[in-house]
Amino acid sequence: MRFSLFVHMERWDDTVPHQQSWEDLTELVLAAEAGGFDKVWIGEHHAMEYTISPNPMLQLAYLAARTERIRLGAGTIIAPFWNPIRAAGEAALLDVISGGRAEIGLARGAYQFEFDRLVPGVAATDGGAHLREIVPAIRKLWEGDYAHDGDIWQFPTSTSVPKPVRPEGPPMWIAARDASSHDFAVANGCNVMVTPLAKGDEEVQALVDKFETAIADHPEVTRRPEIMVLRHTHVHAESDPEGWRAPAEAINRFYRTFDAVFGNKVEAVNGFHEPSPESKFAERPEFQPESLHRTAMIGTPAEVVERLKQYEAMGVDEYAFWIDNSMSHEDKAASLRLFLDEVVPAFQ
Repeated sequence: MRFSLFVHMERWDDTVPHQQSWEDLTELVLAAEAGGFDKVWIGEHHAMEYTISPNPMLQLAYLAARTERIRLGAGTIIAPFWNPIRAAGEAALLDVISGGRAEIGLARGAYQFEFDRLVPGVAATDGGAHLREIVPAIRKLWEGDYAHDGDIWQFPTSTSVPKPVRPEGPPMWIAARDASSHDFAVANGCNVMVTPLAKGDEEVQALVDKFETAIADHPEVTRRPEIMVLRHTHVHAESDPEGWRAPAEAINRFYRTFDAVFGNKVEAVNGFHEPSPESKFAERPEFQPESLHRTAMIGTPAEVVERLKQYEAMGVDEYAFWIDNSMSHEDKAASLRLFLDEVVPAFQ
C-alpha cells in the first residue's frame, strides 16, 4: 500500500499570513517526499480560508520545481468550474513541467457556496453531469484534434496544447461515493478516490465493495483501476495516552466548519466561516471527539499500523494522510514525522 499527503493551506484567523501558510505547506510536502510518500494531493476550493486552493495546478507547478520524485496530484478539480480545453491543457502543462509526475482527480463539487459564486444558477447536486462529460472530453483532447458537442460544453475542433508526457495522459481519478460514481470511474478507466468522513472502518469496506463490484461489472477494462482512501490522520507518541484528544477536538472543529460552509446559510467574513455550534451536533454522536478518536486515523504509531494493515488487506492501493485538521503547523509536522518514521517502515 502506497502513501500520499492530502494537504491545503488552511487559516483559522488572520494571525498567520498567507505567505507563511504556503511555506508551511511546502515544508510538509518536502518532508513527505523525503519520507517516502508516493504523492501529494491538493484540491480546489474558492473564497474560504479553511481550505485555500483556487487552483491546485499553480501550487503543484511550484512544488514540481522543489521536488524530484513525489507525484503531483490535483485532487480534486471541480468539473463544473472548468472548460475541458482549459482542464486538459493545464493538466498537460503540469505534466510537462514536472517531467511526467502529474495526476488529475476530478469531482462533481459539493459546496453550493462555491457554485453560487462561480457558476450561478447551477445546483451543486447537478455537478455529476459536468463530471461525466468532462472526463472523456479531456482524454480526447490529449489524443489530438477533437470537436465537442455536448449537453454542457460545445467547441469546434481543438486539442490540448501542450500534450502530456505520455500519450494516454496523466492518471485520472474520480471522487466517488455512490455505486454509480464507482461504475462511471471504472468504465472510463479512471482510478477511484474515496473518503469515509466521520464513519468507521465498516464504511471503508463498503466503499471498497462498491469499487470491486464496478470492476467485476466491467471486464472489458484491461488495466485494473486503483482505489485510494482519504482519512483525517494524526499520530501521537505512545508516551502520551491523552494525545488523541487534541486532534479529535481539532477535527471536530474542522467538520463543524465544513457543516457551516456546506449549509450555505451563514455569511463568511473575509473568507472565514464560523464553525457550526456544538449544540447542532448534540444528536450526532459520530462528531464527538470520543467517536472521532475511533473513526479518524488517530492513534499511536502501533495503533495506526494495525488499522492500516486492515485497509491493505481490504485491497486499498493508496492511503492518503489527510493533514488538514485546524491544528497548528507544528502539531501537523510532528504527527507527520511520527508517521514517516514509525508507520511507513511497516509497509516497506
